[in-house]
Amino acid sequence: PSGAAPPVPEFKLCPLQETIRTALAMGADRGLHVEIPAPQYESLGPFQVAKILAALAKKEGVSLVLLGKQAIDDDCNQTGQMTAALLDWPQGTFASALTLEGEQLTVEREVDGGLESIRLRLPAVVTADLRLNEPRYATLPNIMKAKKKKIEVLKASDLGVDLSSRLAVQCVEEPPQRQAGVKVETVDDLVGKLKEGGLI
Repeated sequence: PSGAAPPVPEFKLCPLQETIRTALAMGADRGLHVEIPAPQYESLGPFQVAKILAALAKKEGVSLVLLGKQAIDDDCNQTGQMTAALLDWPQGTFASALTLEGEQLTVEREVDGGLESIRLRLPAVVTADLRLNEPRYATLPNIMKAKKKKIEVLKASDLGVDLSSRLAVQCVEEPPQRQAGVKVETVDDLVGKLKEGGLI
């Protein structure tokens, strides 16, 4: 249909490099791919990811690290905060708007009572809320250019990062199955059922 957004580009690469190529097609200048061995990937957590990101920030000499607020698989909401702690940088979390003025960064956050604005001095770490911006669409020329852009492949050991985990998952269990509900006709019936179940 007229005016419809172009589709997100598809690249015949490994899934992670495909994601990086998509980001390059949307305007990123270059990509970094840190490879993690399969055994260590299984135990990878927010702390190990934060160590990688902190090492990359130092290696690249950046003054602003922008991250998502939480992962979509474990919902930990820890990586951004841990990255800031490892770098000893100020942090702004759940950012819905950013304003850069010289070396000062104003972060607007949505909180229960409304909007909160905090000011940080760069370098800083910011985690983004979904309302921070709308990702740009990848145009066909940019998709073609992305195929020629460089993706640097690194190993965690190249960054001097130890990926060993200090946590161990003891077990994962399904919650107990809920019992079927019971309909009652009167308040007296309800009270009787609650007494039978030892709830009152």
